Amino acid sequence: MKNIFLILAISLIFSTLSQAGGGWTPPKGGLYLKLSEWWIISNQHYTDAGLIDPNTTSGIFNTSFYGEYGLTDRVAVLVYFPFFSRSYMNNVVSGTTGEILIPGEAINSIGDTDLSIKYALTPKSKIRVAATLTLGLPFGNSSGGTQKNLQTGDGEFNQMLQLDASSGFSIKKLSMYATATVGFNNRTKGFSDEFRYGFEVGAAFLKNKLWVIGRLTGVESFKNGTLASDANSTSIFANNSEFSSYSVEVAYYVTPKFGLSVNYASAFRGEIIFANPSYSVGVFLDLTK
Repeated sequence: MKNIFLILAISLIFSTLSQAGGGWTPPKGGLYLKLSEWWIISNQHYTDAGLIDPNTTSGIFNTSFYGEYGLTDRVAVLVYFPFFSRSYMNNVVSGTTGEILIPGEAINSIGDTDLSIKYALTPKSKIRVAATLTLGLPFGNSSGGTQKNLQTGDGEFNQMLQLDASSGFSIKKLSMYATATVGFNNRTKGFSDEFRYGFEVGAAFLKNKLWVIGRLTGVESFKNGTLASDANSTSIFANNSEFSSYSVEVAYYVTPKFGLSVNYASAFRGEIIFANPSYSVGVFLDLTK
């Protein structure tokens, strides 16, 4: 039975679309660090026709480091490094006899890593626009397990160009911001290229100690690759995956520099993706202020 993991950013989605700071860059010498745990466990997925089918319970856990550093007031470097990634699949059991047809397996390794450079195009404008070039480094395992169907990476080197436009504003003394994102992801080794998009709104409470953030993100495949869609459908790195998702994040500054965050994300439309939500928790150090 096929097991199809949701592509998130960030990275997927928990990576570039949701963690790159929008149209703002940190000031020269400014530093932002985050340690987080992200996971998804699923027993159903969207098919290539957008329908929901069951699958053997599978999951992936990423323990990651994310950082931003301002080289100048306009140029920043960013890194997303999942230094521990665990992918697993439960036993496949006969529904009539209870016999284990396929034993469950798990692999542990580091994951695919993103290295980015970001440039502020309009550093003093009311609407801040920034361009980011991200290199996806294939550090993960692309063919783990006895059946070679467990992955912590896709084995391909990709390059993504992203534009973010952000603006801060107030509504009745409530501090808020909004960010719009578009990106083009050039993939190699037969994977289809992708168009990525996102929209984010955040609001501050408790004298800016508590931030509540809502996001809509998506990936659309150009379906121009040579790799079959189901060739690696047991992975979060499946070819021709598409989705639209929403997420909610809450970040709380325990001190002016140190804080905690929790995140919930789920796809409401998709092809070749998990149909279950993902979660993350993290701690961060904000030295950009």
